[in-house]
Amino acid sequence: MTKIALGTSREATQPECIKALVVEFICTFLFVFAGVGSAMAADKAGATTLVGLLFVGTTHAFVVAVMIAAGFNISGGHLNPAVTLGLAMGGHITLIRSLLYWIIQCFASALACLSLNYVTGGLTTPIHCLPKGVDPLQGLVMEVILTFSLLFTIYTTIVDPKKGPLQTQGIFLTGLVVGANIFAGGLFSGASMNPARSFGPALISWNWADHWIYWVGPLIGGGLGGLICDNFFMFKSHVPLSRDEDF
Repeated sequence: MTKIALGTSREATQPECIKALVVEFICTFLFVFAGVGSAMAADKAGATTLVGLLFVGTTHAFVVAVMIAAGFNISGGHLNPAVTLGLAMGGHITLIRSLLYWIIQCFASALACLSLNYVTGGLTTPIHCLPKGVDPLQGLVMEVILTFSLLFTIYTTIVDPKKGPLQTQGIFLTGLVVGANIFAGGLFSGASMNPARSFGPALISWNWADHWIYWVGPLIGGGLGGLICDNFFMFKSHVPLSRDEDF
């Protein structure tokens, strides 16, 4: 059953929406600053591949959980266009607001990477790209699966009103699945799961190698996660926004 709500253009001028966009910008900026900064720090320290992976994965797990918690009651703490799309597919956010979130998330990512470039004295901003031995289809499938697991976790531990005792743990668990996915997929696709997280480094480095994978893969995974979780697990408990809801 389709639950997608279009929304109206009036949303962009509503104080509640403006506040949500500001918070989404701040949380996404701080998430990308810490996430990309951890990768730059690992490179600067000359960390081995395994140590660097553990360092970056752990940093992402912590910062994702904290920034979702920080923005949850105002913007939802999406930090990620794929998460926004997944929630839109279940009617939890309108398409109009989703588009605004996408813009602000990508802008925050770009500004965070520009800031890192400045404060590190021009160190290279590492991008997400496929390593040797991984072809585009393999990387794409990896990103779809990893992002699907992220949305599955969000829906079943945060969004689902039947989550019960997981209610206060869902945000922390979402951070953990991001870290676990980086450990599992970091050496194969980069484990982005987030188009905005990949966009900022690519823009500042002006290196778009394999960049399409980090939009197509996460958006497919996020969209599928939203559709499947909402329609098969939550259809009796969730009342979606109306089609023209102002939100």
